[in-house]
Amino acid sequence: MPFPRISILDRANARDGHAAAEALQQVLERARLAEDLGYHRFWVAEHHGVPGIAGSVPAVLMAAVASRTRSIRVGSGGIMLPNHQPLVVAEQAATLEALHPGRIDLGVGRSVGFTPAVRQALRAGKEEAARFENDLDELLAYLSGAAPVTVRPQNDAVPPVFVLATGSGAEIAARAGLAVVLGGPAVFRAERNGTLPALERYRARFRPSRWFARPFVMVSANVAVAASRQAARELLLPEAAALARSRTSGEFSPLAPLGPADWDRLSVREKEAVRSSLSTSVYGTATEVLSQLGRLAAASRADELLVTGGAFDVEGQAESDRLLAGIFAGAAAY
Repeated sequence: MPFPRISILDRANARDGHAAAEALQQVLERARLAEDLGYHRFWVAEHHGVPGIAGSVPAVLMAAVASRTRSIRVGSGGIMLPNHQPLVVAEQAATLEALHPGRIDLGVGRSVGFTPAVRQALRAGKEEAARFENDLDELLAYLSGAAPVTVRPQNDAVPPVFVLATGSGAEIAARAGLAVVLGGPAVFRAERNGTLPALERYRARFRPSRWFARPFVMVSANVAVAASRQAARELLLPEAAALARSRTSGEFSPLAPLGPADWDRLSVREKEAVRSSLSTSVYGTATEVLSQLGRLAAASRADELLVTGGAFDVEGQAESDRLLAGIFAGAAAY
């Protein structure tokens, strides 16, 4: 079995030629399918002023997802604390938990806006990001009832809290006794090297808390499964190309198909960025993906896989989700 559990993070990618409202409806449809397929969690993200992403308010989208599903856990991957007052985040989590008892996860991060204009609009920059650990402690105090202000609606069943680790995030999670979510190139270097220092430090320094009695690691990775490796690669290409272009243009655009002519129009730098993105993704046939995930699980010793990556091809994305669920169902039978 590659990972004990498997979940999905959907960034609500907008698609070229389609309304942003359609992207949000696609999130709800994907969540319903994920529940039917047996995925453990379905998370949404926070991005502001990004043309290619429709999801800007995780708490609102979480409420919609939870209302359209019955049992799958629903969470944020994540709410960015530099952009918010900890009390407001605690109130959002408490309200969601009261409406959907036992189904809400609270993932938090320290990232700030993508551009200077967005950071200015949010009144949040490097100084606010540097306060992350203090803000996290304040948030936990509200959730646990230890703060001077009591969060309403008052609820003893606080949601589990996850830290999206960047930089020192894993050690912050360890000190607070929270779960950690780690992805990106570092995870794939661990697959090649057989070790991941950030996670080793997290496990060694973890302090049990009311949220988690032991270290809990979730590894995130872009994953695509299809009938062929090339078809799976094509599912990931639109997002990889949008990310590559954003590094030169400063704008992450709605996803669009990437044909041979579109590839030729990319700059050398952009092509290299696309290749780099694909090198830290998992894609291929069911057999190939099972093998890759097995290596990733062995290297990270993670408790759960969080599947990321958005596709322009909605039907291809749904089939990938089905095939991936089948991989895990098949592995669990042995």
